[in-house]
Amino acid sequence: MTVFTVSPVVLEVPGRPVDLQLKVSAPTVGDELPIVLLSHGQGYSNHLSSLNGYAPLANHWAEQGFAVLQPTHLSSRSLALPQDTPGAPLFWRERAEDMTHVLDRLDEVENAVPQLRNRLDRTRIAVVGHSMGGHTASLLLGMRTEGVSLRDDRIKAGVLLGSTGRGEGLTDLVRERYPFMTTTDFSEMTTPALVVAGDRDGSEHLSTNGPAWHEDPYHLSPGPKDLVVLSGAEHGLGGVSGYDVAETTDESPERVAEVLRLTTAYLRGQLLGTTDWEEAGLTSGRIESKS
Repeated sequence: MTVFTVSPVVLEVPGRPVDLQLKVSAPTVGDELPIVLLSHGQGYSNHLSSLNGYAPLANHWAEQGFAVLQPTHLSSRSLALPQDTPGAPLFWRERAEDMTHVLDRLDEVENAVPQLRNRLDRTRIAVVGHSMGGHTASLLLGMRTEGVSLRDDRIKAGVLLGSTGRGEGLTDLVRERYPFMTTTDFSEMTTPALVVAGDRDGSEHLSTNGPAWHEDPYHLSPGPKDLVVLSGAEHGLGGVSGYDVAETTDESPERVAEVLRLTTAYLRGQLLGTTDWEEAGLTSGRIESKS
């Protein structure tokens, strides 16, 4: 399916240090398009952590009939905001609020992208995030941080890719610089979600709990939840953040293709009810589910 992209779509948000910019990717034909909000991670590159990243995901989902909306969060290296900016450096609350702003202002998004006008299905919305983007997506699905709930009930499902886990066992560096991560609480994250983790994603700079840390959103939240653990996968899950990215330590087009296949089947099942995502199969790894 042929797709188009429009970037940047600019939303003025009172009190935000800079305007909220996002990229829109969608098929050129079709109506009642389900919406996927895509939250970028952090990483070392300047522009992968922005609306310019995650092309393998955004392009594929647009080809599959979804409208993908990608904001640049305040934590993006591309913005280079001063370290004394309120909320810096990770802007955990503001990242989730970005997604709420986008949903609140879909009329403006459609007006800025005439090709999209009257083509969105606002009853079928999912959020997807990788790494710190997974933390953002988890907040929107019902996870609490510092006792704060940023859940958005308009979001019907989520996909968490290499996401953050429990607050226990974090490294000294994380506890010092990002103390909000010590207060993670999945007990009210009731929205359906697929958690995707790599069995070699140790993330030693963040947690001492090993690769299983990235499975926590599945194990510590209520159902319905699904878990995919990919054999041999590290934090990049084969390279989901961009094509031929140097910071991907486990580059594998085949693994990325598997992530795309599984996540697309899951999103279709949750938003359209057209597929049983587990029928997509897993080449190497394991799948768990709980209701």
